[in-house]
Amino acid sequence: MAQNRAAKGINAKWHPCGDRPSWHPGMSLGTQTAASAKMKTILRRQAARKWLPVILAVLLANTALAQDEIADVTPGQMQAGSLLLKMKSGYVVATRMNTDISASVSGLAARVRVKQEFRNNGSEWVEGVYVFPLPDAAAVDHLRMHIGERIIEGEVREKEKARKAYESAKAAGKKASLVRQERANMFTTSVANIAPGETIRIEIEYLETLRIDEGTFSLRFPVAITPRYIPGIPLPGRKGSGWSPDTTVVPDASRVTPPVVTHAVDHKLTFSAELNAGVPLEFIASRYHPISVDNSNNRYVIELANGDTPMDHDLELTWKPVADSAPRAVMFTEAIGDEPYVLLMMLPPDEISESIQSRPRELLLVIDTSGSMHGTSLDQAKRALILALDGLRPVDHFNVIQFNSVTSVLFQDAVVASTANLATAKRYVAGLAANGGTEMHAAIEGALNAADSETHLRQVIFITDGSVGNEEALFNLIENKLGNARLFTVGIGSAPNSWFMRKAAEAGRGTFTFISALHEVNEKMERLFRKIERPQITDITIQWPDGISAKSYPETVPDLYAGEPISIRAQLSHAVRESDLVMIRGNSAAGTWEAELPIETASTSPGVAALWARARIEDLLDRRRRGADEDSTRNSVIETALAHHLVSRYTSLVAVDKTPARPMSAALNKEQVPGLLPYGQSTEAIFGFPATATGAGAYRMNGLKLVVLALLLLALIRRRPGNDQEILH
Repeated sequence: MAQNRAAKGINAKWHPCGDRPSWHPGMSLGTQTAASAKMKTILRRQAARKWLPVILAVLLANTALAQDEIADVTPGQMQAGSLLLKMKSGYVVATRMNTDISASVSGLAARVRVKQEFRNNGSEWVEGVYVFPLPDAAAVDHLRMHIGERIIEGEVREKEKARKAYESAKAAGKKASLVRQERANMFTTSVANIAPGETIRIEIEYLETLRIDEGTFSLRFPVAITPRYIPGIPLPGRKGSGWSPDTTVVPDASRVTPPVVTHAVDHKLTFSAELNAGVPLEFIASRYHPISVDNSNNRYVIELANGDTPMDHDLELTWKPVADSAPRAVMFTEAIGDEPYVLLMMLPPDEISESIQSRPRELLLVIDTSGSMHGTSLDQAKRALILALDGLRPVDHFNVIQFNSVTSVLFQDAVVASTANLATAKRYVAGLAANGGTEMHAAIEGALNAADSETHLRQVIFITDGSVGNEEALFNLIENKLGNARLFTVGIGSAPNSWFMRKAAEAGRGTFTFISALHEVNEKMERLFRKIERPQITDITIQWPDGISAKSYPETVPDLYAGEPISIRAQLSHAVRESDLVMIRGNSAAGTWEAELPIETASTSPGVAALWARARIEDLLDRRRRGADEDSTRNSVIETALAHHLVSRYTSLVAVDKTPARPMSAALNKEQVPGLLPYGQSTEAIFGFPATATGAGAYRMNGLKLVVLALLLLALIRRRPGNDQEILH
């Protein structure tokens, strides 16, 4: 087998095939319908209904987005399948972009480098703007700009100061780069003064903590952004260059709605990782991309097996230590000056995970059927729903809620899980179709509004790709309406909104699960069911050694579910002693739970302080969302971010070359670099509905403009009938 061969140090492809659900490979990537074809179809249908098909055909011919050719189109049509740049001579296909990801994994953390390549294929100087994803808990702390052989290091500044430094350098003709955070998992890179024919590489570094679930370690690398649904009334003016206007609900919508393309010769991904496991592994796997693995003394080097990998599907590595070497508890420390920092993780003992008879459940299954769920994503979601229905007992109650632009409920209230009711529900699920917008608010409110039951434990399974721009408002809704319920999120699709999935589950005192391929639905849903059916540990407290105080995050430890670790980041008042113990206590349905972690087991690990700072910043922003003072929060975030050199809501990374490169006589053009539409999503479904995360509105508006122009020409023809032959010839 591939694992055994690699364990002997033989270079092998660790991407097992066959019927192994834990690490079966993803489906072939296939071909998606081009958005440009959709645009042409819409416009041709409009033209067919009008009186001047010949004139409209000529106008439509000018909207063909041919590669490397001048095209008479508007910037609003860039997202229809090509990247265009406005030059003096017209619009041309311009900057291409590829990405290289390299990771070094040791202990509980990964140091990741993301290299983005911007190449200007146009004939004029340009500024490139690219919106891209990173893990939602990443601590982004380094920026380097590569210009030929020269490397310019970036520095973290307060966001407005960083922006002014960048704009000043741009105006002076200097090469500069700016990295700013739009969401916890969405960032923007701006690169100024790229010369014709020039390539500039931007390198970003971040730290991230590994995820552990039932003894399996995982690390996810997001590479695509699912287009966001933007609710609210459009506002005047725009903060960014995305396809959506800013709205009353999402005031920065134009910054979080980058254009997408369905196909590109570039937008390729290269990847490598070095995993210092320190112990023998049972397996290493990549769920969605074939990989090759080389093992030398439990140090594993992993690379993509295919050199031509499109950036349309998040990459995920998973690995599992052999049973005897899997850690039960680990602690890592780092000292910055006189300040000690600690990262600790402890798994609950196996006996607490044993299944016991639980009280009846009221299971509310909420499924997203918006346009972005069309195709593969909805297939995955429907299969997950069927598995959830099959796991119900006759004493349980349930209901199914679907939402897109509106919310609909299968039964008026939750019903008994009888054979007849389950059969009705399965027929309902089988008939679900994806269309419309992503109005989550009413669906969440409906699931949590009912009065708490004294006999049944309410559990909500929320299945969605999370493609919304108003995340914080939804987090507040969940926290305010949750009551005694628990909310579990299931992120569906090739590029789900990980920040929404994690924080919604956190607000709902549940857990989150990602499902990105049909073959893993059974495995991951069964793992979720094991969690919600077994007793959780609640009321968890951390007792630090005598005489030591700690600023630890999260301050309130969340509920603990079977197979999931407690993970705490802390800044201690002073260093611990080898004889000290950290005590962890909690309550479960089986009784009181207690565990201890000896300090002597701790290992030194660079990055622990930055991970603590990232957790502190997130906690401060959560408090702000719940009503804490804006100015006080801002000052605390900036102080923490600057001290630990981190990008945050209020700080950015900026790198500026000292030497001007662009002559002041040369104009500087700006372009928005698109990303690839995530694999499995349908342009037909997304582009066809208003207010969803696409450029459908732009297509309709452009089509309308053509029709209006045609009618004006018709009016001229009618006024001057003698000129018909002259005009047509």
